[in-house]
Amino acid sequence: MSNCNAGCLAKWPALLTNGSPIAGPGVDASLFGTATLADGSKMATYNKMPLYYWVYDKKPGDTTGENVGKVWFVIDPSIKPVMPAAAPAAPTATPTVAAMAEDVTLNAANDPKLGNILVDGKGMTLYLFKKDTAGVSNCSAGCLQAWPPFMTLGHPTLGAGVDANKVGSATQANGWKIVTYDGMPLYYYVHDTKAGDTTGQGVGGVWFVVPPSSSSKSSSDSGY
Repeated sequence: MSNCNAGCLAKWPALLTNGSPIAGPGVDASLFGTATLADGSKMATYNKMPLYYWVYDKKPGDTTGENVGKVWFVIDPSIKPVMPAAAPAAPTATPTVAAMAEDVTLNAANDPKLGNILVDGKGMTLYLFKKDTAGVSNCSAGCLQAWPPFMTLGHPTLGAGVDANKVGSATQANGWKIVTYDGMPLYYYVHDTKAGDTTGQGVGGVWFVVPPSSSSKSSSDSGY
């Protein structure tokens, strides 16, 4: 059973599978299994424990998620959690799941090429998905691995240049609340690694940054 949901899964994406995972050398295939998430997607388990990624691991070999919040750990194939003898405190820059969901901020920032766009409180770019409709997110399962939703438990704090009348939220099938702008759900892109990155712009012809001063639905058809 996975007890990671909403804001948790945005930072700890599930290792999803459509069938049985393939075991590489040194991995006990008999310990593989699956668990079902609230939206019906299946995630891989090992020794009955669900498996996750950590969005701040950017390349093979990164283990920056080890001991975060003293509840996240890598595991070895012998099924023992790999815990440090004296666990250091989690980095203060890493917010708790509750803080990530409750204390979100929606700002406007100027991009040299794209003009004014919506970003979060840390300057990370937010995107809309052209396959969504007003108030409805059509990004699920594997889509959410690459495009984590911009979620809230309440109402985001709004910065200068953001039209409060356009800010709302949509509830996904699994109960998550995702922030909307002009009715369109907002997302991050996992390949944006620092404030100001806009690598998700135009991906697949369906993902676009969001100008705060114009209709987000029409802006995606006019170059954004």
